[in-house]
Amino acid sequence: MKNEVFLLDQLIPVISEVGFPIAVTLYLLYRIEAKLDVVVQSIQSLPERIKE
Repeated sequence: MKNEVFLLDQLIPVISEVGFPIAVTLYLLYRIEAKLDVVVQSIQSLPERIKE
């Protein structure tokens, strides 16, 4: 939660500089990055799980 508040404080100046749609896109990309890392790890471990 603390990171999200910090991110929001950084996001407000970006909105004024580049516009709302781009700022929302950047925020969503930041949020999905951690979830994509989990997906990549799962895909990389898949061959080992298939062998079992």
